[in-house]
Amino acid sequence: WCHNPESTRVAPELMFRRNRCILCDDCLPACPQGAITRDGDSILIDRAKCTVSGCCAQVCPAEALQVVGWESSAAAVMAEIEKDRAFYEESGGGATFSGGEPLAQPEFLLALLRGCREAGITTAVDTCGYAPWETFESLLPIVDLFLYDLKLMDEVRHQLWTGVSNHLILENLRLLVAAGAGVRVRIPVIPGVNDDEVNLRASGTFLAGLNPLHEVELLPYHAIAAGKYAALGREDPLPGLQPPGEAHMRW
Repeated sequence: WCHNPESTRVAPELMFRRNRCILCDDCLPACPQGAITRDGDSILIDRAKCTVSGCCAQVCPAEALQVVGWESSAAAVMAEIEKDRAFYEESGGGATFSGGEPLAQPEFLLALLRGCREAGITTAVDTCGYAPWETFESLLPIVDLFLYDLKLMDEVRHQLWTGVSNHLILENLRLLVAAGAGVRVRIPVIPGVNDDEVNLRASGTFLAGLNPLHEVELLPYHAIAAGKYAALGREDPLPGLQPPGEAHMRW
């Protein structure tokens, strides 16, 4: 249910937004692998042939084709962060490192957090919590706020829906709170997955035992990712799932 599926893989991907396509056919000859063809009023992409060279995106006048994901240096990212300094100062906010999962690149994240600290920019790290405790420990002195996902309390159900046990996630959360870190727990409310009374009560009981934990948010599932999965040529893992209504969230 990540709303940024384009950030979950380590290699760049080609995104094709069909609703933007004007059928100009400029992309067909531009593709060196011949991965793009036209069938009537449809542009087809053979992703097995595509090497994500970006040639098609460079000539697309409607920006229907876009390469998502690229390599960058910490210095280049810091330059982008610095461009928004005026907004940070006006709002009292700062730089949030999200994803995907920012802890999947711990050295790079550490370099950026240090850069922000030196520049006087406050920071938040948005994480699912699935990382070695040593990684969190290295970040503690230079992170102002951890935005920490808590999805499912039952280990078997967590394994079913995420592919991993929640043992490390829960233990890291305990240790973060005990260490005095700024932590805001966020529970994504996914209908039919974790919005049942058993899971919500178990979550509340667990969180009530963490001291001093001050903030917990319930985030209603939204379907923003559905269009992105289609644009990436990937199957939506939760097809047709509707966001919970306001009355359901109040319950």
